Amino acid sequence: MVIRDGRELAGAWTRFQRHTVAAPSPDLARYVERYWMVSWHYEKLYRQLIVPYPNVHLTFTGGAATVRGVSSRHQHRVLAGDGSVFGVVFRPGGFRPFLGAPVSTLTDRSVPARAVFPAEPPARPDAVTVESYLRTRLPEPDPRAAQAAAVVADIAATPGLHRVDVVARTAGLTVRGLQRLFAEYVGIGPKWVIRRYRLHEVTERLASGGPVDWAGLAADLGYADQAHLVRDFTKMFGEPPTWYAARY
Repeated sequence: MVIRDGRELAGAWTRFQRHTVAAPSPDLARYVERYWMVSWHYEKLYRQLIVPYPNVHLTFTGGAATVRGVSSRHQHRVLAGDGSVFGVVFRPGGFRPFLGAPVSTLTDRSVPARAVFPAEPPARPDAVTVESYLRTRLPEPDPRAAQAAAVVADIAATPGLHRVDVVARTAGLTVRGLQRLFAEYVGIGPKWVIRRYRLHEVTERLASGGPVDWAGLAADLGYADQAHLVRDFTKMFGEPPTWYAARY
């Protein structure tokens, strides 16, 4: 029998971590989804599960700034003692104008922020100082970035959307054209993005605390059967859905 760390169960992490979020200023809102800050105190090492989304992150911690590309699967980060991170979540497509290269070149990678932003990172990062930092490389509006963001938003908001060809047709693109748009601007393929947002619907059902009709849910989300849904969820989140449900 596997004994789990009780600090990851039933929302216990809230006793050890503090999270805050802030919205971007209007001139940055086309690129930035939100800012976040987390601080923590752990007397013993804690393995934090990080689940993936199709967003590039810029993080500031310990005087260093790092660009983190889209992760194709879950990750774990070890937290210990006292620490904090300030982060920028870029909209899907929103980092491409800053990068000046395909966002897929950063997928599953992290690079020093200096590779993209010429300025020295702020010593005390907060929304005001980080926005000044971003404005040192503020790009011109990019219609293709806006298109990519709109397609991802449509996928996220449409639970019945399961197929890449349907997404492409709705966007007025060929399947190949959609794949090129996502490689260039999102950093990961449309099939992955569809799967990620359909699996997000699973976590919402789990968070509600009610009973889950797994066979019915699998059919609703476009899976051939419950076993396929569980395999996909486990690959993306690192643990099966019933195990993950214990986190709420």
